Amino acid sequence: MKRRDFIKGTALLAAASGSPEILKAAIKKDGAELAGKENGDEAALAPLITSAPMLQNYAEDSIGISFAVGDLANGYVLIGEKEDLSDARKVKCGGFRVTELSNTVSQIRVTGLKPATRYYYKIGADRIRYKHGYDMKILETVEDPRIYSFATAGKDAVPHFCVINDTHLRWDCMDALTEKIAAIAPSCVIWNGDASNNSEDVATQVKIFLDPPIARKDYASEIPYLFTPGNHDNRGMANRHLEKVWMFRQSEERKSRDWDLGRNYAVRMGDIAMIGLDTAEDKLDTNPIFAGLFNSGAYREAQKEWLRDALAQKEIASAPYLVAFCHIPIFDDDPTHNPGDVAPRDYDPHYSADYAFWQRTCSKLWGPLLQEAGCQLVVTAHMHTYRFDPATPERCWAQLVGGGPMMRETNFPTVIEGKTEDGKLKVTVHNVFSGKVEGEFEFAPRKKAKGKKRK
Repeated sequence: MKRRDFIKGTALLAAASGSPEILKAAIKKDGAELAGKENGDEAALAPLITSAPMLQNYAEDSIGISFAVGDLANGYVLIGEKEDLSDARKVKCGGFRVTELSNTVSQIRVTGLKPATRYYYKIGADRIRYKHGYDMKILETVEDPRIYSFATAGKDAVPHFCVINDTHLRWDCMDALTEKIAAIAPSCVIWNGDASNNSEDVATQVKIFLDPPIARKDYASEIPYLFTPGNHDNRGMANRHLEKVWMFRQSEERKSRDWDLGRNYAVRMGDIAMIGLDTAEDKLDTNPIFAGLFNSGAYREAQKEWLRDALAQKEIASAPYLVAFCHIPIFDDDPTHNPGDVAPRDYDPHYSADYAFWQRTCSKLWGPLLQEAGCQLVVTAHMHTYRFDPATPERCWAQLVGGGPMMRETNFPTVIEGKTEDGKLKVTVHNVFSGKVEGEFEFAPRKKAKGKKRK
């Protein structure tokens, strides 16, 4: 199935999906079970915590923890290094000054963690009755009784990642991917874009990330995720502010110049340095279909300076292996494939479609920096078809394109697994439809390229 035909058909499938089962949480109030009554109101209160937690923005000294709520709530996390949480500290949603009250999602950013360290945590929330600035009350406190755990990134972390992409609300695909990831048990997962189709409301985003109708409700509760958005993750009113469900990194984790680059990441995981870049839309800002409401060009330019600084960081520069992740490919040798820079409407009779098969602009901006740094591999997505582009004498990095979301023999979903073993970076491409291995690749420790910059 072609990308465009697939996208047209998935909205109906998403609408037809059933509601997932509500998470059962322990309810406490003054040490006793709450009957669900307040001020004579006999109506039972709605469930408050309505999803398992999701670990977002895997990093060396911080983690994001999000979960869905069904009423106005003030969420929190209890986190510590002891399995029984006897040393736990409480971290509330929001940042300094005030907490972030929400009736949809609680987001807690936990900072001050130690690299390559296992932490244990549980989530909770206070149900809030809010009338005005002088009349607010905690009605009850709800805690998920389960204690979860995760390990932070860092130079001494286990160097083992997985990549998924282009899930597009295909729950059969997502089910198979999360089952495979659970079996592999990597240190982290990179979700390489197009989790969405066109999200107009937060409820759709909550369903995609926090409460998907799949068997493993806790798919991201103990395996942290990183996210590199795809072009479809920009589309729709809600997706314009995806950070309401999938949080940005906090501003203090970035230079002031880079405050708007909350999706970029540079993470050291054992011997592997992981770089996240956002290729943004697959159409130009000048395309009339977007009415001048996108600013992808300037966004890509800003990431060039961020990338230059990220690659110079000691922990990144010293890693034996450098892997970059972005949604749209940044290399394609097929002359009929649209390179994404055909102004102003993305159309040219020389190309087979009016959307980008690859991003020549991103290649020109970021390619020389990746070349100079000796990057061995760029993992991309977007085309719904698995392929491998080997490195060349002029281009030191290979490109691996992940598969599509359809559970079929062609355009099958992939889990791309990478780990260091026997002094090499070994990458395996798993076909989750057939259960077969589609490709295996090895990369030696990098040597910074000299005088080999891509044209």
